[in-house]
Amino acid sequence: MPLLFSYGMLQESAVQMEVFGRLLLGQDDELVGFARSTQTIDDPAFIAKSGKAEHAVVAFTGNRESRVRGMVFELTDAELAAADRYEPAGYTRIKTTLLSGREAWVYVGASAP
Repeated sequence: MPLLFSYGMLQESAVQMEVFGRLLLGQDDELVGFARSTQTIDDPAFIAKSGKAEHAVVAFTGNRESRVRGMVFELTDAELAAADRYEPAGYTRIKTTLLSGREAWVYVGASAP
């Protein structure tokens, strides 16, 4: 089963119920070589659901000391596809290795490598 690292909205129980139809069990982990910032979302439907236009985003720094805390979740392939549909424009999903050594998918700014 694929792993998904979340540093933002997908950690929220209401979002998990909406996107996956269940609450996810996650474990703390860290994204290595990335920094967290915010970006403005232009999708009015997404803004209406989330209640805000500014959302967290991560970008690759290449610095192993740069880390982002979050949660890693085990999903089914169908749930990973649902997460893809949930994420607004401006994010892309990449695979990376977390501090724990586990490989996981993570949504990054669309311009990240």
